[in-house]
Amino acid sequence: MNHTQPITLLVCALGGEGGGVLTEWLVDVARHAGYAAQSTSIPGVAQRTGATTYYLEVFPVPLAELGGRRPVFSLSPVPGALDAIVSSELLETVRQIGNAMGTPQRTLVISSSARTLTTAERMQLGDGRADSGRLMEIVKSFSREHHVFDMGALAHEAGTVVSAVMLGAIAGSGLLPFAHEAYEHVVGGGKAPEQRGRTAAASLRGFAQAFEAVRAPREQAAMVSRLLATTAHDAPAGPALPAAVAQQFPAPVQGVLGLGHARVRDYQDDSYARLYVERLLQVLAAERAADPAGTGGFAATAETARWLALWMAFDDIVRVAELKSRHSRAQRVRREVRAGEQDIVKVYDHFKPGAPEFAALLPVSLARRITAWDRRRATPWALPLKVGSHSVFGMGSLRLLASLRWLRRRGSRFAEEQALIERWLGAIVAGTREHWRLGHEIALCGRLIKGYGSTNERGKKNLLHVVDHLAALPGATPLARAEAIASAREAALADDAGQAFDAALLRHGAPARPVQAQPIRWMKRRPAATP
Repeated sequence: MNHTQPITLLVCALGGEGGGVLTEWLVDVARHAGYAAQSTSIPGVAQRTGATTYYLEVFPVPLAELGGRRPVFSLSPVPGALDAIVSSELLETVRQIGNAMGTPQRTLVISSSARTLTTAERMQLGDGRADSGRLMEIVKSFSREHHVFDMGALAHEAGTVVSAVMLGAIAGSGLLPFAHEAYEHVVGGGKAPEQRGRTAAASLRGFAQAFEAVRAPREQAAMVSRLLATTAHDAPAGPALPAAVAQQFPAPVQGVLGLGHARVRDYQDDSYARLYVERLLQVLAAERAADPAGTGGFAATAETARWLALWMAFDDIVRVAELKSRHSRAQRVRREVRAGEQDIVKVYDHFKPGAPEFAALLPVSLARRITAWDRRRATPWALPLKVGSHSVFGMGSLRLLASLRWLRRRGSRFAEEQALIERWLGAIVAGTREHWRLGHEIALCGRLIKGYGSTNERGKKNLLHVVDHLAALPGATPLARAEAIASAREAALADDAGQAFDAALLRHGAPARPVQAQPIRWMKRRPAATP
């Protein structure tokens, strides 16, 4: 017990926002969960409606485990010793940080992004508001973790007050050792759901929304941290690979290979998954020849496995229909809207496929005629659709379209994508034979292909330009070409307009991308209306 410190929390609320109610809730939750807690209030002035801070300490060990002993709490916060600051107004949050309450090593900051202007801000002839961007920088600099969102908008949407939203944010942060049910029990007045009044129901809505607003980003950040912490030798385990496939690849590759193999197989069929493996074996053979000891951790093969799976499973109307008609998707939607077993949920999906999407499933000759016809039109043709996937007709339509995956292999889009993939793979194999680092950088260029429509087309053109001009740059060593490819790739990813990409190409001795011809469309002017 001598080495256990209370959890310290400072709550900052403006007048009329229910800061006192929030503090009472927190103390009641602690007692309901079997923990010792103490709160004090500190009146203050914030030049708006009057700000009151509430200081709370919670001992993190249940009373039942203390053997009759009681912790000693303090009555006021100590600068630099706060575990969390929770505030309903951004400038008020920064004011407390200016009082040395927040430290980057210890303090969790939960704040509303909303502003209530001070008197000094209102007195200015022009725009006297404090710069919210600068305030956010201060919050980030003096917190170990921060969650900033519009608490007022969330409270308005739920029909409650800010104090309920602040409580949900505290619960979602995991700061206090209380179960989710303990919070709901206290906010609901200790009553069963069917006995709660409108006020309690609204407070619980605000509590739940704020809980998710803080919990979801924390879980995502934790997942990203785990993924970034893994190395090539500690890759995340993917779906189980067939034994015949697994024995052909080294251990550092098998994690991402399992994910890619499962994705490609789910996308098309077993034959397509075998093609995926055959393509990767070409890269692996080249990497083993260039780096027999595996000092590079088979990075070229691993990255090729990642981006090749994504490219081979390109999005088309068949794939979209298949994903939207899955049972797992319907279950996810019901969870997101918190529907009960007896609730009826209607889901409408909006589609707007154009001529290129339909032409993708047709033979090359017919597809060319359709796309040429579409380019000649004043405006591209598209078919707006609204499909109710909850209905028998809507779900039947989606499943019918999803069953056309056999038609994909015969379509023009499939043939085009496979030809481009082979060009990219050929460059990876050739580069890897010279040096595994060169092959690795070419494989990473798979990141350039993303999105759909014009974004996807632009990414493929950028990749092919790198392959054609930087991967085989005359007079440059393999490592120099690898550095040039890495520089150009990062420039392309950082600038959608492509100016930085062109500059990087020219800097490394490659030509800039050719200017793309854009059609000029003449539109008839509508005659002026006569009076």
